[in-house]
Amino acid sequence: MFSDDVFSFLLYLAAGAFAGVLAGLFGIGGGMVIVPVLIFSFMAAGVDEQVLTHMAIATSLASIVFTSLSSVHQHHLARAIDWQLVINMVAGIVVGTTAGVILISGVPGYVLEKLIGIFSLLTAIKMFSNWQPPGNAEDRPGKVNLFTAGGLIGFGSSWFGIGGGTFTVPYLTWMRVNVRQAVATSAACGIPIALTATINNIWTGWNHESLPEWSTGYVYWPAVLGIVITSVPFAKVGAKLAHSMDTRLLTRLFAVLLCVVGVRFLLY
Repeated sequence: MFSDDVFSFLLYLAAGAFAGVLAGLFGIGGGMVIVPVLIFSFMAAGVDEQVLTHMAIATSLASIVFTSLSSVHQHHLARAIDWQLVINMVAGIVVGTTAGVILISGVPGYVLEKLIGIFSLLTAIKMFSNWQPPGNAEDRPGKVNLFTAGGLIGFGSSWFGIGGGTFTVPYLTWMRVNVRQAVATSAACGIPIALTATINNIWTGWNHESLPEWSTGYVYWPAVLGIVITSVPFAKVGAKLAHSMDTRLLTRLFAVLLCVVGVRFLLY
């Protein structure tokens, strides 16, 4: 098993800790950190380029299932989640995520890496500028609106290995949901996104000849284990911090990291 390398496993542990804090703090599943770490780790381990990027995205989403559960528990205790919004978005999320995974299975890995680079830079710009969409005229989003939004969020998340917070939080803010509630509700939406994507990534990658041992479809379980060991407890830390501190400095530091990741994927 190529993950016997101690350094690789330590890398998974570090990525999980950072991703867990991000999941609780910003309402994102941590995939913006996990995917690049996994891509670089799999490259160093000599994983076939045909499956490398797909494995990183699928493995990230599988780990987010557990990270989101931990984060959601803390947000639920704080009574910050609007469960009715989550329920109304679930059907769209499942449809959109499934469609995204099926389409991404036919996209070459190097193309996905360029898209991840662009997405990282755009996300960094948004964080640096602290841009938030203006409030919508509606008092509350309707069911059709939420179904459609859920579909688009699920589709985009499946391409980048994320829990959807990068899309969900701005959308809910635009729909006049207060920021803290939007973050908490976004974390809850991450569970159906990650679970649906994991199931479909296992199916689309089933029995691929280039997959390493200890993989089920595109999901590489040793990496999932390493990430979950630290991401679950650290997600609780992040969720508590989200309700007690100013996150502006951390947001900007994270944006710098995303810039580095984006440039790396676009130039190499």
